Amino acid sequence: MTLTAVLLAGGESHRMGRDKAMLMVNGQPFWTRQIGLLRQLSPRELMVSARTAPDWLEEDIRFVADPVPARGPLGGIAAALAAMTSTHLLALAIDMPSMEVGHLEALWNRATPGCGVLPWLGDHAEPLAAVYPAEALPFATRMLTGDEFSMRVFTETLLSAGRMKRHTIGALDAKLYANCNSPADWQRHSVSKSAHD
Repeated sequence: MTLTAVLLAGGESHRMGRDKAMLMVNGQPFWTRQIGLLRQLSPRELMVSARTAPDWLEEDIRFVADPVPARGPLGGIAAALAAMTSTHLLALAIDMPSMEVGHLEALWNRATPGCGVLPWLGDHAEPLAAVYPAEALPFATRMLTGDEFSMRVFTETLLSAGRMKRHTIGALDAKLYANCNSPADWQRHSVSKSAHD
């Protein structure tokens, strides 16, 4: 099995009011931190999914454009699945600045041929830090031609088809999935990080 990693950076950041990629955590922008995590996985290919190519895109990172009109994270994941040549895709949202490389490695290690890994936290899935098999592409393409673009529906379909399996996240790792959707989220995260450091 082989891995491609994609950083999902296509959100419009309405609630945050500014580009999340440029928010700072521990002295570095979100994008720098997240790309650094993905590089440590030694993927065959590293991609960034966004509406337009970001200014910070590094030379060895492949840009994959989100579909127009925008279809949320499903569009970005579909674009990456269509562009990759690997057996699996690890997707990571730009606004999960607590994620750790060891956790991502553990997810990847649970993948099997033709089957990805969907983190499950409490009563819900965490599809924006998950592993998708190449075989997920037809499911994504079919959804994009309709009027349902929910990641919940997408992942439920993959689970039912045996193309993903749940991985329950314990209480100690739940914090890794905290995301920053608003200035208040970012403030809480920054305070928490400072106290932890």
